[in-house]
Amino acid sequence: MYTIATLHALRRHLGLATADTAEDARLMEALRAASAQIEREARRHFLPWQAALAHVPSACRNELLLNDDLLDLTAVEDGSGAVPLDEVDRLPSGGIASVLRLRNGRCFTPDEGQVTVTGVWGWHDDWQHAWLSSHDGVADDPLESTATVISVDDADGEEGGLNAPRFQVGQVIAINQEWMRIVRVDTSSNSLSVYRAVAGTHIAAHGQFSPINIFQPARDVSDLTVRWAAWLYKQSSPVPAEFHQVLRPFRRDRVQS
Repeated sequence: MYTIATLHALRRHLGLATADTAEDARLMEALRAASAQIEREARRHFLPWQAALAHVPSACRNELLLNDDLLDLTAVEDGSGAVPLDEVDRLPSGGIASVLRLRNGRCFTPDEGQVTVTGVWGWHDDWQHAWLSSHDGVADDPLESTATVISVDDADGEEGGLNAPRFQVGQVIAINQEWMRIVRVDTSSNSLSVYRAVAGTHIAAHGQFSPINIFQPARDVSDLTVRWAAWLYKQSSPVPAEFHQVLRPFRRDRVQS
């Protein structure tokens, strides 16, 4: 149930009443299809994920072309062991990295085998502000690692971006270091049904009152996903050419190292 936009956003775009939930399953199918088609065409991920990706340099160079967009760098390791991060520059600096450059005359070489780069991968136009406070937290005491339902104070209140409801089906949320995906929101019981430990994160127990943050995808991509999904829901024909034109600036060019 990987979706870039939320079910609430699609329902609002289509003008559906709150109580009109008969088509929710089909709407989710359209959101999943739209998200997959957009990421496949753009050749990049618009939701973050954590992983250690292996790279194989083709020659002795001080630069390493990355296999994906790098949002945060956690570790680099080659055949000689861990590379100090203060010896690694991310290029372009201050943005989403596509290249790592070593300082002090060192180079990545094929003789050292693969280079493993660990971090947060994906594309966002404002990563520093991509996670917003929900102004809510874990009401369970504690939230056990086996739990798939989270109790909160106010499931449909406003979150940090003044959007309501604060919790929506399809959102990725973070509690401490664990990320989860919301699959159901029950406003009567103020509870969230979730998939635990998504996007490469690890499951853990969380204490009562642990704050919950909500990931906000890039607005232009999220809006396009809603329009794309609405078309797939209502039409049997391919999406309009204008959708592909809107997506074009977000495409990731593949460059050979």
